[in-house]
Amino acid sequence: IKTSLFWEMCCNLKKRFLLLYATQNGQAKAIAEEIEQQAGAHGLEADMHCMSEMDKYNLETEKDPVVIVISTTGTGDPPDTARKFVKKIQDRTLPPDHFAHLQYGLLGLGDSEYTFFCNGGKTVDRQLQELGAQHFYDTGLADDCVGLELVVDPWIDGLWLALKKVFLFQKEKEGMNSAVDAVSHSLSAATHIMHELNLSSEVQNLKLEDERVRSSDALSQKLVDINLAASNRDTEPSLVHSITPLSQSALNIPTLPPDYIEVQFQGTHGENPHLSSLISEGKTFEAPVTKAVQLTREDAIKTALLLELDIAETVFDYQPGDAFYIICPNNSNEVEELLHILGLSEKGDYFVSVKIKQDTKKKGAAYPRHIPERSTLRFILTWCLEIRAIPKKAFLRALAECTSDAGEKRRLQELCSRQGASDYMHFIRDSNVCLLDLLHAFPSCKPSFNLLIEHLPKLQARSYSVSSSNLYHPGKLCFVFNIVAFPACPARPVSRKGVCTGWLAELVAPLLHTNKNTLDTKRGSSLTEKISIFARPNNTFHLPADPSVPFMMVGPGTGISPFIGFLQHRQKLKEQHTDWEFGETWLFFGCRHQDRDYLFKRVHYLAFILDELRCFLENGTLTHLKVCFSRDSSTAEVTPPKYVQDVIRLYAKERGYFYVCGDKKHMADGVSDAVVDILSMEMEVDKLEALKILAMLREAKRYLEDVWS
Repeated sequence: IKTSLFWEMCCNLKKRFLLLYATQNGQAKAIAEEIEQQAGAHGLEADMHCMSEMDKYNLETEKDPVVIVISTTGTGDPPDTARKFVKKIQDRTLPPDHFAHLQYGLLGLGDSEYTFFCNGGKTVDRQLQELGAQHFYDTGLADDCVGLELVVDPWIDGLWLALKKVFLFQKEKEGMNSAVDAVSHSLSAATHIMHELNLSSEVQNLKLEDERVRSSDALSQKLVDINLAASNRDTEPSLVHSITPLSQSALNIPTLPPDYIEVQFQGTHGENPHLSSLISEGKTFEAPVTKAVQLTREDAIKTALLLELDIAETVFDYQPGDAFYIICPNNSNEVEELLHILGLSEKGDYFVSVKIKQDTKKKGAAYPRHIPERSTLRFILTWCLEIRAIPKKAFLRALAECTSDAGEKRRLQELCSRQGASDYMHFIRDSNVCLLDLLHAFPSCKPSFNLLIEHLPKLQARSYSVSSSNLYHPGKLCFVFNIVAFPACPARPVSRKGVCTGWLAELVAPLLHTNKNTLDTKRGSSLTEKISIFARPNNTFHLPADPSVPFMMVGPGTGISPFIGFLQHRQKLKEQHTDWEFGETWLFFGCRHQDRDYLFKRVHYLAFILDELRCFLENGTLTHLKVCFSRDSSTAEVTPPKYVQDVIRLYAKERGYFYVCGDKKHMADGVSDAVVDILSMEMEVDKLEALKILAMLREAKRYLEDVWS
């Protein structure tokens, strides 16, 4: 009764709140859209805007509560869509009570594998607090390393009660004292009851949307129960099969997202748009691949390639340490397979018109900017949609409605339910399952093409570190990468290569020399097909401005890539400025096997890279080269270090700028720990103080990282 009274009183309250999101790759926007959809079920109205749309909201005059969902990009920066907002609230002339009227709740997204976890959200949170804003709800920090939903789902669940408390207090200020007194009397008890009920009153709002669907689900549930009873002998869960207690549980499933896209097929006459029209981040350039080199032996665990692009005919410019983006397509075989399963093979070359449905129930439905106004079905699946994306729970919920088999439908509902969170993590997220895998696993699922546009994110360009110097190789741009491989697993019985690295490897196969014992005979050859690229300048990961400053480079595996550019640039500077003073340079490199994957050491089968590291040592560009091999056995009396972080400890007294590039989880954290230990030992301070010193070095841009998961 008390719970009913609480919600009854809330129904008469003012119910708008401002919902802001700032996203880099679409995660924060998708979560904000989920909040917007759930708000209606709670009798609330979310006024949702991208944080960059500063002409559509005004925090200086905002009276309603504000909910912020913000991601983090790079090594801890706010996303591009938040830059103007952050710059504005960091204005030092603003008074400390500038936002004293503001009440907000913030959900930050990040990845704990990176040093500055959720720093985009933390930056906004801290700055709003400094300007007097008040939390009406505790800040949530979701970790993509373990699964965003572990924090996101309960944070959203608790948001509604927090918002309604704010609205109650607002009404109290407006003079509704009698109503507030009645509700306040039961507020704490109602809160307790809400938790005891485990949000069961909300579950009804999240159940299937109309009586027809509910009746169908009741029948489906009976059929599923029969199927489950018949398969009692199955004791291990899988992508397509659950076990008790999940298989017998009532499910809390997300609300069905309203459809909002309308697709019309037109003729086959016309031309697809240029790839440059797909990019809004900057000017694109087309560059042919002029060289391709395999840097590893055939029996290496990972295959590393070096590609050289000809940028002489463009105005593309870069510095050593910069990165750039490559616009890549989805795998053509996977696109054709998807067309076949969707029953659209014969319409692959048809142009499609994409529009917003006039009768859609989705609030704020907007045309997806990454879909061209007019292009073919095959073009959209190849260049616009991330068909390899791990499906979010909202997508699974929508796919369940397209599934005719009762057992398959129930399993998809389980995977998107709160009760099935563990199965979702194990069989979907951790297994890198994509839409194509789901359609194979659940053959009665037949989604429409508009559903794919609504739920698949934009196909992102891939970023790579530059491995050359424009001063050393004018008109050339080199980069190094491992061909990413996803081995088959029970949830995904097909092995795959990375979207971009697999495509590049296939593209340059004609340029790769097959006989590693001879010199390259194709040095003058290049591909006729060009790669589309655009700049991603790095404002910090550059050589020290003062050439006399010593610096250390830590780059195991392909992490050595930007440091080749550093050394090439340094060599040219030494040749051009013989009167300059140059500091010492250290390179710490590690790999598994000395004779299999020692990059840039023994590329003896290609004349244009012949023991480049030895050349840097001999001409004095590189002062010290320290290497280690983690999988090689040793007959030495003293076992040599296996990892770069171990080698670093042997040179604790060396000083200079510090650069780290490579894998975050398995290397960069270990290097950071080693540096903390060295600081603690050399400066005779405890570990906490050493951590503070390292933070100061990061702040001063003397300890710099270019790392990836």
